[in-house]
Amino acid sequence: MPRFPRLLSPPPERGRTSRASGSGGGHLGIAVALAFLFVAIPSYAQSPSDPTHLGGPDRTARLIAGATKEGTLTLYSSAPIEVMNDVTRAFTKKYGVKVELWRGGSEAILQRVLTEARGGRVAADVMETAGPDIEAVTREKLLQPIETPVIAELIPEAAAKNRPWIVSRLTVFTIAYNTNVVRKADAPKTYQDLLDPKWKGKLGIESDDDNWLMTVSAALGGEPGLKLFRDMVAKNGASVRKGHALMANLISSGEVPVALDSYLDEVSELKKAGAPIETVFAAPVVTMPTAVGVFKRAPHPYAAMLFVDFLLGQEGQTILASHNVVPSNTKVQRLPKDVKLVFMDVGKYLDENAKWTKTFKDIFVNRSR
Repeated sequence: MPRFPRLLSPPPERGRTSRASGSGGGHLGIAVALAFLFVAIPSYAQSPSDPTHLGGPDRTARLIAGATKEGTLTLYSSAPIEVMNDVTRAFTKKYGVKVELWRGGSEAILQRVLTEARGGRVAADVMETAGPDIEAVTREKLLQPIETPVIAELIPEAAAKNRPWIVSRLTVFTIAYNTNVVRKADAPKTYQDLLDPKWKGKLGIESDDDNWLMTVSAALGGEPGLKLFRDMVAKNGASVRKGHALMANLISSGEVPVALDSYLDEVSELKKAGAPIETVFAAPVVTMPTAVGVFKRAPHPYAAMLFVDFLLGQEGQTILASHNVVPSNTKVQRLPKDVKLVFMDVGKYLDENAKWTKTFKDIFVNRSR
């Protein structure tokens, strides 16, 4: 899960080694100096021709004209390199605008952005990364509010008033199991099913999913949800592993027969390759948003907005889906109709990070030893 370095301003305490969001590392407290940032990154008023707020029937034509003059844009993204390379190649082929891509884990992107802000410079135009990290950047007032007509095609949760980022893809958590070890008829259908003694010694969980625990336990009633997981670990144990990509491979090999918190895209990729792995959409189905935003004083604002439109539109989202990434565009997304997603409150997670880090360790890490 995303892990957070020191921020410039002092919001609350408070980011995945995987192919979906790509962050890793450890949870650090947030502390530090507020005034520094406001000197480095001043706010500014938008003009009627500001590309982040263009409207009208000629909007795309104006973005293309401006982006063509700019000729390039710089993108920071935590998407897997092969995924974002395909997106940027298609964008460049369509518009002739080159993309300088810096790919890193979401923690590394957050750290890079904050370091550049401390130096009073804006090196990138667009960032696309895990929800908790982009919300952390938002709290530092580094992102520019943007408007795009593509929002009409996205899931309702993709955009919110007074929030400068827009959800581009989803990290969906599911139960996953090895089909050679667990028959489909015997697979758990709910989290409550994992209390059955037949799962003793067969369960696994990723070591940093405290934000998943925050979300799933709240949807299960708060304390009753936490009690369920405490009882499950007390009865059946839980093998704690580092990294969702590793966990998916351990399920495929049968070393971990069942995992509570697999990433759907990781499992789908292995299943597509013929691995003996399957998912269960046990309610509540938690999802963490990954989002795209444009920096204030972006060097190439026309190219930045043109890229945002492309990434969120059907062309960009179809490329994401071809890599088993769950897109936010409803014209492309193909989740089962009966799956009701419960969205992670990334702001709450920033505020309560220390609490949930401790709770997760108390339930899963310390009890599993």
